[in-house]
Amino acid sequence: MNRRTAIRQMATIVLTTASCAEPQQPKKVPRLGYLSSSDPASETTSSEAIRLALRERGYIEGQNIATEYRYTEGNLDRAAQLAAELVRLKVDIIVVAGGVVPIQAAMNATKTIPIVMVGRGIDPVVAGLVESLAHPGGNVTGVTNLATELGGKRLELLKEAVPKVARVAVLYAPAAGAVHELKEVLPVAARALKLTLQPWEVRAADDFERVFAALSKERPDGLYVPAGRLMFSNQKRIVDFALKSRLPAVYYMREFVDAGGLMYYGADEAESYRRVAYFVDRILKGTKPAELPVEQPMRFEFVINLKTAKQIGITIPQWTLMKATKVIQ
Repeated sequence: MNRRTAIRQMATIVLTTASCAEPQQPKKVPRLGYLSSSDPASETTSSEAIRLALRERGYIEGQNIATEYRYTEGNLDRAAQLAAELVRLKVDIIVVAGGVVPIQAAMNATKTIPIVMVGRGIDPVVAGLVESLAHPGGNVTGVTNLATELGGKRLELLKEAVPKVARVAVLYAPAAGAVHELKEVLPVAARALKLTLQPWEVRAADDFERVFAALSKERPDGLYVPAGRLMFSNQKRIVDFALKSRLPAVYYMREFVDAGGLMYYGADEAESYRRVAYFVDRILKGTKPAELPVEQPMRFEFVINLKTAKQIGITIPQWTLMKATKVIQ
């Protein structure tokens, strides 16, 4: 080996050793912000569905993805503060599980961080959250659960489950979605089913006792509860009243039935939460939210609380039970 060749080999060894000795820059782990209008106990199933769906796409919590959780615990006035916290933490995406209030809070907190919503029964176009379902336009996309559009089907199932129902009280707060459902959606189904709707407006939490007292005198045959911030925040009061009054009721959210309500029909919420992983994956790979169409549910669930049915003294027909995707015993 001549002297020139030996020098070249020595130089190669030195450069290779130096290169290996250089510290490797750790790869940035993407961070999700999770903002929920509920509480950790109620959200466990939903957030777990997202985590497992992300894992199927290769994102493992604590390894190559991390999540910051924030919960309003039913106090939606905290949504703005919690959304601001997530923005200060410089998360890469904010997932919002809830209605208009927390989604709007996230939108007010940031115009640049992508927001993936799991909308509980809102029309995001009517609510002004996106320009259209096909072309969201801003930094918001995700899944909407179509609660208001399903009002007619809920009335139909209530009538089928309790055939004697003729007068249905509609407990609603004067929000855009609930008013649209009350005036445009429910009357069409009510006419076909020969039902009389009795609207009862609730503007604040203090109104519930007054309305409940009036309902106790009127004695309707059934109760319909549409979507709304006030309804969500007072779900236990509403369910307890329906139980105490032995009033068959159908609700816009699965949580009401889990809390003792009689019936729920709507989007398969677990499937909606699993779908969040698709949006997170696409965004992390570079797709802008404005380019991801908002999706509507493909699967629906019909849940009956048989324990509640027995408690209020009604027998659900067998053919109705056979339609249920889940029966709570």
